[in-house]
Amino acid sequence: MKDIKYILLALICCMATSCMDDDWENPYPVGSPYGNRNLTETNVITIKQLKDQYTSVIFNSTNSYKEITDDIQIKGYVTGNDIGGNIYNEVAIDDGTGALLVCIAQGGLFSYMPVGTEILIDLKGLYIGGYGQQPELGTPYTNKNGASYVSRMSRILWNDHFKILNTSDKGVITPVEFDKSKYRDADYIQENCGKLMTIKGVTFKKADGKTTFAPDKEKDAANSVNRGLVGLNDSYMVVRTSTYANFAADALPTGTVNITGIFTRYRSTWQILIRTADDIEIINQ
Repeated sequence: MKDIKYILLALICCMATSCMDDDWENPYPVGSPYGNRNLTETNVITIKQLKDQYTSVIFNSTNSYKEITDDIQIKGYVTGNDIGGNIYNEVAIDDGTGALLVCIAQGGLFSYMPVGTEILIDLKGLYIGGYGQQPELGTPYTNKNGASYVSRMSRILWNDHFKILNTSDKGVITPVEFDKSKYRDADYIQENCGKLMTIKGVTFKKADGKTTFAPDKEKDAANSVNRGLVGLNDSYMVVRTSTYANFAADALPTGTVNITGIFTRYRSTWQILIRTADDIEIINQ
């Protein structure tokens, strides 16, 4: 009798396994569960062409923005995301001709858009603008003081406007070396803001082995702290770190370093956003 029970149990297990192997429908049969799979590449323009088309909207002093009504798209590789906590609700993308930030009201963006992911973005219905003249995509936002600017779009809107073309391939992402001789050059900052770059052979001001990147007691209204670099005017270049960054409590390195990050701008000031602690390479301690 026991043998019959074991045989019946084995048959049931085999039938269940067969169902799971052959008949269960994969909820995500093709590609990523994120994004709009129905998007196809049509009317793709470069990021440079997009920025040139909206230059007067992006690069002015009023934080203006405009809805994109043309049926156009861009595509590019993710060069920066929120994995280290220093970039919040944004990803940086670059297609080789230019770069910009995409503002999304969602955390954990790194989980489905790691560095090296190629994405397609349908621009029609999104807004483009310049927050402190940094090119950004998103939707309008008005703060408590009545100031309006382009900011984070909802994750639902974002999900309808993008498609993952290729999964992460860090090998395609190579930082551009920053030209220190041009750090006050207006054309240089306009052309390169938003790019993944590396500034080589620099030293942090206030680096005494104790001063940290972003102590809470020094934070500004945006919960961030700016650190200057020796030989460069703080009015034109800073390393900007959120107090929520994973490395906020790390001491500033005391020696000569190479710093990689997303080189954003706020008006005439470069603001380097380090993605993770690994973006700092110590050359001489």
